[in-house]
Amino acid sequence: MFTPTSPRITLEQWQALQAVVDAGGYAQAALALHKSQSAVTYAVQKLETLLGVKAFEIQGRKAVLTPIGQLLYRRARTLLSEANDLEQAARKVSAGWETEIRVAAEVIFPTWLLLQCFARFSAESPHTRIELIESVLAGTTEALVQGQADLAIAGRIPQGFVGDPLMRLKFIAAAQAEHPLHKLGRPITARDLRNYRHLVVRETDTRRATNVRGVDAIQRWTVSHLSTSIDAACMGFGFAWYPEERIRAELERGVLKPLPLREGSERFGELYLVYADMESLGPGTRRLIEIIKASVASDCADQGVPSMRQKGNVEGQKQKKRKKGAAA
Repeated sequence: MFTPTSPRITLEQWQALQAVVDAGGYAQAALALHKSQSAVTYAVQKLETLLGVKAFEIQGRKAVLTPIGQLLYRRARTLLSEANDLEQAARKVSAGWETEIRVAAEVIFPTWLLLQCFARFSAESPHTRIELIESVLAGTTEALVQGQADLAIAGRIPQGFVGDPLMRLKFIAAAQAEHPLHKLGRPITARDLRNYRHLVVRETDTRRATNVRGVDAIQRWTVSHLSTSIDAACMGFGFAWYPEERIRAELERGVLKPLPLREGSERFGELYLVYADMESLGPGTRRLIEIIKASVASDCADQGVPSMRQKGNVEGQKQKKRKKGAAA
């Protein structure tokens, strides 16, 4: 016969333990939890008393996890995460479609397309709020890992998550039409680029790291958003590699011109649709996923931007032509 048992430690006590570690101390944990320091201290001491262990030991003026405390901390993170996931799943089921969907999208993804997807979704579910996190590289991964996003459009699928190929983007090295690089009158080398200002978009994770590949320019401006970098380039302040779709209008108006690089003038990047938790996705999020995939497959084709499926079809046709040529 099954006999139910109640846990001796409350979620609130586990939360206090995790907060002390994550925040770096009892005072900081109290601020994070919006509680008094004495309440946080009591919760942790109560946990230790009930379990008969010491989670922390004092080293100097700092509380440090004991070996058993490290075990408790790891399990507490898992327990609290699962409890939070359970609550979110229950809310989604009881409310039908979600009241809010959080999307983290790389800033290189076509903005016009994403907004069209949101508009189509809102026409079907006008009461579902959408929160967009415009992210860069590690910032997109961080939004998924920290549970800030239900869905992400990312340049890679982070470990532990699942996703689907979405689209391929072409990047073009470009600068203002009157930029000195355009006046060299010859193919531009990497050595030439090093003498001019490189416009870089910073990653949006909390570490705010900036990884720059290919160019070790003497001058560099680092900004927080792609649109700022494009504005700076249009004003003649530097050069960068941009998604072709994002600067299409500037190229057509002649404000920006592709740089005639001797090599590396074009780069390609892949984007994926990544899911925070496939099993707990609500009907609204699933519908938004369908809309994004369909829009990329149709609308991007009209704009000359290939989806991953279209890219695969083109490659397949090229291979068939090569085989026919070899047979002839």
